[in-house]
Amino acid sequence: MTDPMLRPRRSVLYMPGANERALEKAKTLPADALILDLEDSVAPDAKAEGRERVCEAVANGGYGKRELTIRVNGLGTQWHADDLRAVAKAGPDAVVVPKVNSATEVHAIERALEAAGAPDHTAIWAMVETPIAMLRAHEIAAASDRLTVFVMGTNDLAKELHAEHVPGRAPLLGGLSLALLAARATGKVILDGVYNDVKDLDGFAEECVQGRQFGFDGKTLIHPGQIGPCNEIFAPSEAAVAQSRKIIEAFEEAAAEGRGVVTVDGRMIENLHVDNARRILAVAAAIDELGS
Repeated sequence: MTDPMLRPRRSVLYMPGANERALEKAKTLPADALILDLEDSVAPDAKAEGRERVCEAVANGGYGKRELTIRVNGLGTQWHADDLRAVAKAGPDAVVVPKVNSATEVHAIERALEAAGAPDHTAIWAMVETPIAMLRAHEIAAASDRLTVFVMGTNDLAKELHAEHVPGRAPLLGGLSLALLAARATGKVILDGVYNDVKDLDGFAEECVQGRQFGFDGKTLIHPGQIGPCNEIFAPSEAAVAQSRKIIEAFEEAAAEGRGVVTVDGRMIENLHVDNARRILAVAAAIDELGS
């Protein structure tokens, strides 16, 4: 993948780090990326064992083209420093850090990774999931080139806002928009939060559509059954790909003929439409390369 920002991240599945069967099953799932979790899904007395198991899984490989990340325990917890040192040695594609609230914290994470010898390819994915993180979203996103992805923690954000989980997510839209603005202003990828009701696939699909319309690059998931709908919704449709090709062909033909005005299906085409068409085709090509 020549451009890491175009790497498909439609479906990003959390997998419990202490569960050996789950780690093995993850090798067969069509998720674009995996978050091997050492935080919420691992009991306090299993943290050390989970850390060892996850780092061994990363070292052993077998996950194909899936992007492989590890979520560590948060800053200020008794496990955080040991987690970062172990992850640095394992060298996954990224370390996912919960509740990142400031640029200072990003710098501390970066220093810890570098001190532990993390390879250059191990990026930082910052989870933004508090009111202060929403208000400091641009500061956090701009703090480091090593930080490449924002991950929305919508459950924690709703909790801290005292908000209800409702269809359409109206109570969260202000925070989602601030994080999206910060990600796009700094050239970062941004992933939508999880959908909690794994049996409600219709509601899940509606939220995926909302996330895609907002501009999210993909969505974090808590169940393998959510992968298929998520991959389909966050991929460019056949119609969008065909229209993008049509726009680019018309624009290039007009440029070759020296025409300044370009129309496609009766609509004026400007550079911004061509740029978007090229982005859509690049995303589609990246998905084809991934093979899913």
